[in-house]
Amino acid sequence: MIIKNSFYKLTAVNLKDLPKDGLPEVAFAGRSNVGKSSFINSISNNNHLARVSKTPGKTITLNYYLINNEFYFVDMPGYGYAKRGMESLEFFNTKTDVYLKERKELKLVLLLVDSRQITEDDKLMNNYLKEMGINYLVIATKLDKLKRNEIKPRFSAIVNELELESDKLLFYSSLTKEGKEAILSKFDELIN
Repeated sequence: MIIKNSFYKLTAVNLKDLPKDGLPEVAFAGRSNVGKSSFINSISNNNHLARVSKTPGKTITLNYYLINNEFYFVDMPGYGYAKRGMESLEFFNTKTDVYLKERKELKLVLLLVDSRQITEDDKLMNNYLKEMGINYLVIATKLDKLKRNEIKPRFSAIVNELELESDKLLFYSSLTKEGKEAILSKFDELIN
């Protein structure tokens, strides 16, 4: 797959605001500081698509980006960041839960984790996706932060910690775009 064009479509504050055009959706889940916006910008070749913030926890809505006029990237609120307050977190977690369980257009979830460290929140999200039978892949971000001799051991460690099959884990660097072809190939395979 080649991403030729991408643009911001809408922000859904409530689930009734979601698009009704029936296009497939690829959702992004991950900790608030894992680099979801950077990943979306890098993989789509559009550095201005998703807003990158220095403050974690800024995404509190479902943000839709139209890719190739064929499918959507959906940036979900990050987990594991409580500065917004518990009431706010519960509201957004409930909305995300309903979206993941009931959205027929959702074809794939990319669970972004930091390649250097898996958190308890990452494990919980991974288990949730697995238990709900949601089609997902784990993308280990910040590959450029690892030394070459650390990649294989980290791959094995993440597979073991998340109890994954090895073909469910891909590494990626938003900076160098290493791993991009493998991810785009999976999009092709899983969306079509």
